Amino acid sequence: QVQLVESGGGLVQAGGSLRLSCAASGRTFSRYAVGWFRQAPGKERDFVAAIGWSGDTTYYADSVKGRFTISRDNAKNTAYLQMNSLKPEDTAVYYCAAAPVYSGSDPRKYNSWGKGTQVTISS
Repeated sequence: QVQLVESGGGLVQAGGSLRLSCAASGRTFSRYAVGWFRQAPGKERDFVAAIGWSGDTTYYADSVKGRFTISRDNAKNTAYLQMNSLKPEDTAVYYCAAAPVYSGSDPRKYNSWGKGTQVTISS
């Protein structure tokens, strides 16, 4: 497993942007697929975006498609989630997760999770 630490969350106004980072340590990060998930208060954890080990494969939830971009820099052992045109409904704790194979939106296939970073969007 890899150890993951998210950063970059904060409070922004609707329409603004944030870039989340997910720093990995431990095993070879480049061999892991990465996913971003989010959990709003009182709701289940939802899939946001996923990326394959090489970065060539990406997948997004419909709710963020066209606004969010997932990427990774294996040389820096870091994955990113660029979030643009933010909406109040994007408010949540955002988690990154890693899986030994590309796992898309299925959280059960991710075996390493960070502790999350809070994103709050004001209207």
